[in-house]
Amino acid sequence: MGKKTFALEIDGRAILKLERGHQELLFEIRPETFSKCPVATVYWSYVELGHLDEAELSDLVLEAWTQIVPKKVSRPVLEARGGR
Repeated sequence: MGKKTFALEIDGRAILKLERGHQELLFEIRPETFSKCPVATVYWSYVELGHLDEAELSDLVLEAWTQIVPKKVSRPVLEARGGR
């Protein structure tokens, strides 16, 4: 989105900008799939793509996208998906 990044893919692994509370939970309960990726003074998430199905990956990419776009842009998309 413009100059803002929310997702990258490198060698079968993604780097996603997830909501902080959600990613902390994922680091704790699924460490084989999610780990910390230091970015400036915060953490993003390394995600092992082989451990996800298409639906979960889609939800995570959407979550990452909502972290960088204005709420007036993301709200209609989330509502169209049933609030997910």
